[in-house]
Amino acid sequence: MQDQVLCTVKASGARRMFGVGVLMLLGAMLIYIAFAQPPENMGWQIFLVLMGAGALYLGDKMRRATLVTLELTETTLRDSNGMVLVEIADIKSTDRGTFAFKPSNGFILRLDSRATRVWQPGLWWRMGKRIGVGGVTSAGETKQMAEMIAGLVAMRDGEL
Repeated sequence: MQDQVLCTVKASGARRMFGVGVLMLLGAMLIYIAFAQPPENMGWQIFLVLMGAGALYLGDKMRRATLVTLELTETTLRDSNGMVLVEIADIKSTDRGTFAFKPSNGFILRLDSRATRVWQPGLWWRMGKRIGVGGVTSAGETKQMAEMIAGLVAMRDGEL
């Protein structure tokens, strides 16, 4: 019963296409500019090629990252590949506030202990004692997940 999925969050199709497309277009434009209108200084040309390659890499990383779905169970927040983002027992609080340092259309989870750094562009990141969920996700899905996590944390702490 504890492995039953209570809520899911996935990348919105249009947002995902736009985000990946913008990064890929930026990368292609930077590389094109580096060779079509090469700067006089070779260092700038190398810089443009490296930045273009970096943008292409991030676009592909976002494309792959946004293929998975985040799943909330009674005990964990995990992705559809089985990677556990956080155990519910390790969550201190959630924050969806306007001025919170959070991804677009998302929320922040504050943790009791530090965790390893992970970044899945457009979907979620984990740094120190915080996890950010959101980016190219649907605002309604992330709001529902944030409220369900807050409810699970409140039940765990005996507040409900």
